[in-house]
Amino acid sequence: MFLSRPYPARPMATDYLKRFGIARDPRLLPRNVKTATLLAEGKAIDSLEPATGKILGTIRLDSAKDYERAVRAAREVQPEWAMLPAPKRGEIVRLIGEAFRAQKDQLGELVAREMGKIYAEGLGEVQECIDIADFSLGLSRQLYGLSMHSERTRHRMYEQWHPLGTIGIITAFNFPAAVWAWNAMLAAVCGDTMIWKPSLITPLTAIAMNKVAHDVMRSQDVFVPKCGRAEDVFGLVIGSDAEVGETMLADRRLPLISATGSTRMGRRVGEVVGKRLGRTLLELGGNNAIIVMPDADMDLAARGVLFGAVGTAGQRCTTTRRLIVHKDVVGELTKRLVKSYKSVPIGDPMKKGTLMGPLINARAVENMRAAIVRAEAEGCKVLAGGTAGIDRFRKKAGNFVEPTLISVPRGVVPGICCEETFAPILYIFTVDSFDQALAINNGVDQGLSSAVFTDSVRSAERFLSAEGSDCGIANVNIGTSGAEIGGAFGGEKDTGGGRESGSDSWKQYMRRQTCTVNWSKDLPLAQGIVFG
Repeated sequence: MFLSRPYPARPMATDYLKRFGIARDPRLLPRNVKTATLLAEGKAIDSLEPATGKILGTIRLDSAKDYERAVRAAREVQPEWAMLPAPKRGEIVRLIGEAFRAQKDQLGELVAREMGKIYAEGLGEVQECIDIADFSLGLSRQLYGLSMHSERTRHRMYEQWHPLGTIGIITAFNFPAAVWAWNAMLAAVCGDTMIWKPSLITPLTAIAMNKVAHDVMRSQDVFVPKCGRAEDVFGLVIGSDAEVGETMLADRRLPLISATGSTRMGRRVGEVVGKRLGRTLLELGGNNAIIVMPDADMDLAARGVLFGAVGTAGQRCTTTRRLIVHKDVVGELTKRLVKSYKSVPIGDPMKKGTLMGPLINARAVENMRAAIVRAEAEGCKVLAGGTAGIDRFRKKAGNFVEPTLISVPRGVVPGICCEETFAPILYIFTVDSFDQALAINNGVDQGLSSAVFTDSVRSAERFLSAEGSDCGIANVNIGTSGAEIGGAFGGEKDTGGGRESGSDSWKQYMRRQTCTVNWSKDLPLAQGIVFG
């Protein structure tokens, strides 16, 4: 279930930043009176370790002027980057992937420390960055266009794809490295330059990842632009939503904004970018369900549910939040899960054996508490965890909670179950039939990931059919989490409709051009029109 890797000792935060080489970044500030003033004025932020509450580093926020400089730099170098043959852009992305591979342990540790996911998952996230770089390398020789037969004699008609230009990337805290890589590696081979606005909760990971890309761009000799600097292909602006975020959304120079976050955030992105008729790639909330039928392999189902619901402390967009179980097996599966939930090792994400780290911050803990209280008020029953599982950690440093298992009354769908709570809460529904299970699965506003556990070919194929799951991801006998980079990642409805990563997601980073070449000595018009 989890990667096996030696767990490093826990150094002091400042030592770690020095060891990794990001302590010299000009955004990193010393702890002094001037920095305290910047913090008070909202011009700097602290990056806090969720497991301890300790400050990992203090970062000066970029201003609107810094944003403008970054956009100008990215736009200056973009024309030459666009004209570099795609396979050569792929070679540079390969070098970046090799750099990720060489620094996997350090990057994985930083992700674990700053975001709070366990070290094995931190390493897994960096592996996603490596994998998407490998994928993009191959893609650089496969940016295919179609050729079509023209109705006119001695005419050739075909389509081709060109870079969009300079794009914007907005990422969330829960995957502070991988989601940027999904976008950045594809955009780079497609000939785009980019401006990255990361979450203000995980800025150190953003600095570290961008530093890897910049180091490669400075050392490689494949792309040496006459105008601008090679490293400006990968721009980074760490700023507030009000000063930088809104400016980015309204900036007509960025034809595409790829944004990952809450549905509320996505609505704002869509509204502002839509007004200027720009493109959006939205990866928003999920309220993912697993259906378990009587013919399912219960061992497989229990394992899939546990990782899907508890992994990353329930802070994945693909986290399993609803479990829809047939009445014939709900008792058995619930019993297994209650036992598992009460034995999940919770604690330091850098400690070997830990399977669940902390939530990202105190606000997330309070949101989880509020959801549990509301669920109980709406008639649900807590089977494991609950508010008591939160209170057990009150005197402990960090944002720790116990994963919570909640039974839903038969025949009702409480309002809280239709909302996404970014925490390890799993609601168990009991159903009489597959039809009822499908109705509950599809009966929420979000449509990201879904799964069914069954040994019936008929049930599996129905789940995957047009009358089955309405989600962007539909799985059989695996959970809702842990998507591979080879497939397009994204969902429907309030999840935003965007697609990142594999398959033909690359098309969103390019513009399509339809071309017709007349190699005859005549000028026939389409549809047989005679003019003059």
